Amino acid sequence: MSDRITDLLKGAIDLHCHSGPSVMPRRLNHVEAIKEGEAAGLRAILFKDHYYSVTPVAALLDEIMPGQIKLLTGVPCNNTTGGINPYAVEHGFKLGARLVWMPTFSAANHIRHSHRQQFLPTKDKMLAPTMLTVVDERGRIRDEVLPVLDLIAEYDAVLSAGHLHISEIWPLFTEAKKRGITRLLVNHPTFLIGCTPPDMAELAKMGAYLEHSCCMWAGVQGRNYSHDSLKMCIEAGGVPNTIIGSDLGQVGNPTPVEGLRYVIQMLIDLDYGDDDIRAMIGGNASKLMGLDQPGAIVAPELQAIA
Repeated sequence: MSDRITDLLKGAIDLHCHSGPSVMPRRLNHVEAIKEGEAAGLRAILFKDHYYSVTPVAALLDEIMPGQIKLLTGVPCNNTTGGINPYAVEHGFKLGARLVWMPTFSAANHIRHSHRQQFLPTKDKMLAPTMLTVVDERGRIRDEVLPVLDLIAEYDAVLSAGHLHISEIWPLFTEAKKRGITRLLVNHPTFLIGCTPPDMAELAKMGAYLEHSCCMWAGVQGRNYSHDSLKMCIEAGGVPNTIIGSDLGQVGNPTPVEGLRYVIQMLIDLDYGDDDIRAMIGGNASKLMGLDQPGAIVAPELQAIA
């Protein structure tokens, strides 16, 4: 199957690359991730760090080492970027960011899950995060979230639910759609987020893409996840709304491309055809990010000039 996997990887898109530098322990840096991706024939990589937006770094790398691979980035709405901060989001968009993550390590849901063992540990001890949520005590979207949603709609960017609980995602996505956001993403819906198969089916009906992480099957915790669990995730949302991202780059785990190869083999074992596999590892991500629509995600002032 090795040649088939190598062929399938050509044109793939990894929307969840955790390379460094980072305050979290990383196996490879951004340059190494780019070189690995280029060698495998990937079309694009989206760099994700929970503590800062990689956008200016990616812009510099794109300038000094231009290549065939598209570099994508986003803005995380965590404590270190000012929380749910429209200023950070606007700044990211001005530099070319294409995605906004709602709180991840700062999410109240994430922190509650860390009461026994810290998820996403840093190399050195840091200030304890402050719980962030997008809803008030009555389950309504907080006022401070609205300007961020409006910016995402204005720039036709992607809204990721981050590490919010599914109970927060429903009102968030409902409000997002009311405000004109069309690009919705739920990262690892069955890990931390609390999604059931019916939840994933309903999210897909809303038009959301469901990204499942290679690290769940190929990483150190992969022994807890089976072929059947991968098939369940795909069947719940359907192939057209499923994205496979690596969510790799951590010390002790495979590299992003190694993780993608591992899960592609699992998809082959599950008898998915090449067209479906290509959709899940690249085609659907391309649609979400607007890569096949030149100018779809650019600053409004540039759209006016065009």
